[in-house]
Amino acid sequence: METKNNNELEKIEQEKRGARIKNIRENELHMNKTELAKEIGISSQFLGLVEEGKGNLVYKSLKKLRNISGHSADYILYGLDDNSINKTKKLLQNYSEDEIIETMNFIKHFILLIRNT
Repeated sequence: METKNNNELEKIEQEKRGARIKNIRENELHMNKTELAKEIGISSQFLGLVEEGKGNLVYKSLKKLRNISGHSADYILYGLDDNSINKTKKLLQNYSEDEIIETMNFIKHFILLIRNT
């Protein structure tokens, strides 16, 4: 029973992913299937299957789509908001890696302090 539910959820997620890819292709990249398929190294027929939720992109094609579209893999695969990722990247580019790590450690300690209060 649980396997059936997992399979149904995976199918729904695959359909949503296909719809996101189609939306990116049509509304953002303004490309037809043949053009995008060529850019990411797959056939237009397979891209059609992906967009219908009947196939998945391999890593290499996903990476190319990410580079072409400017979307994160998290957005393409799971629909996670790109805006917060991009805003965070822009904010953090002004700081060194050491500063970021130091701040994260401070936040961890601060949270522990609050929990123990």
